[in-house]
Amino acid sequence: MSENRLFSGISGLNQLLYGGYIPGRAYLIRGGPGTGKTTLGMHFLTTGAANGESVLFITLAETAAQVQKNAAGLGFNLQGINFLDLSPTPEFFAQVETYDIFSPAEVEREPTTRQIVEQVEALKPQRIFIDSMTQFRYLATDTFQFRKQVLSFLRFLVEQGATVLFTSESSKEAPDNDLQFMSDGVINLNFSNNQRTLWVSKFRGSDFQDGHHAIRLTSKGMQVFPRLMPQVYGQSFTAETISSGIPEIDELLHGGIERGTITIISGPSGVGKSTLGLQFMKEAAGRGERSVIYTFEERKETLLHRAEGINIAVQAMQERGTLSVIQVEPLYYTPDEFANLVRQEVEQKQARIVMIDSVSGYRLSVRGEDLISHIHSLSKYLQNMGVAVLLINEVETITGDFRVTEVGISYLADTIVFLRYLEMQGELRRAIGVLKKRMSDFEKTLREFEISRYGIKVGKPLTQLRGVLTGLPDFIKDKP
Repeated sequence: MSENRLFSGISGLNQLLYGGYIPGRAYLIRGGPGTGKTTLGMHFLTTGAANGESVLFITLAETAAQVQKNAAGLGFNLQGINFLDLSPTPEFFAQVETYDIFSPAEVEREPTTRQIVEQVEALKPQRIFIDSMTQFRYLATDTFQFRKQVLSFLRFLVEQGATVLFTSESSKEAPDNDLQFMSDGVINLNFSNNQRTLWVSKFRGSDFQDGHHAIRLTSKGMQVFPRLMPQVYGQSFTAETISSGIPEIDELLHGGIERGTITIISGPSGVGKSTLGLQFMKEAAGRGERSVIYTFEERKETLLHRAEGINIAVQAMQERGTLSVIQVEPLYYTPDEFANLVRQEVEQKQARIVMIDSVSGYRLSVRGEDLISHIHSLSKYLQNMGVAVLLINEVETITGDFRVTEVGISYLADTIVFLRYLEMQGELRRAIGVLKKRMSDFEKTLREFEISRYGIKVGKPLTQLRGVLTGLPDFIKDKP
């Protein structure tokens, strides 16, 4: 789809536009102050200049010097960018002009128009960025005149061979609905509740990816993180079984978990959920496969120290490149940004097992949005890529009524493994069981689950206990 497209200079935006802008069109960039409109325009121009194209920045609000200073501070290379500064000068305030016959708009419009025409005809720019078109409203005597002038202006620029980006700042006093109708495409920027988003509402002549997508303004400009669409990703893989390396666990699972499946490991705090997930990664590392853990709650150093203490050599796995442990601050990343991190591990570093520890920590990054839709998209993407997904789910209750999850995601799972605490003869013990497995049969009994400095140990089926799921089991007396 990128054939005959102009790259925007932002890879994520190119993805949303299916390759970039269509040449010879005019696109509206709309949003409030500080949303990144000028930054987006600078990416557009610097990309063109780097390709040897003639580009022009027309500024009607900020001075060219201020724009250049701000752009240089973000690391933009301004070489090859032509500036036409039509912002008000200090002399405008000092001079007292009286217009007896003509209105101020009519007097100011003529020299402004002349400067633009002269510059465009001289440079023949292939890319033009206008910041902002809102200022043209004050050069028109009425709304009809404004619409007529803008249409004529945009047509002139396009007929000169330019692709045009222009900004507007919509408000109740000066809505920009007319500009949206006149443009070939509309890109909306928003900043609210400490989150920045971008969405495309119009793109003539092409399809585009709709929906709201996360953006971030950094010291190097703008980044766009398209919302994950799992159905467009996938690769062929062999649906083989992944062993845990512990015979008793493999017996429970009739061999292990399968590649390209989603496994929920559920249980209360400290029962051994992450440790069980690490056991599958340890075995995969022995085959030279790469795994990655995203820890939202536990510090990376704590997790590594704890794993080494139970005979899982995570340090050696990291050194060999078969394991990556990434500590995630959930309040920093949006779900779209986090999904982008996961995609890099899978597509660039070939991760074959991904563990999210935990679902409740990931939930914080959603910040009030629909948790299920985000975790569904991410899990299905990984599944389509042939990755074994481990979702660590912490339940609040230690004993009492049994619940697999408290956030309604059990439908996602191909396999559900649960861990429970038991009180047996005044001692706190653990049990492991399998509740669901789509790909094969599984053992219906529960087994005792222990974690020691030698690793995980799983006992024989607890056939003489009942009420294990309540956490208060009773012994079944042998029949005489």
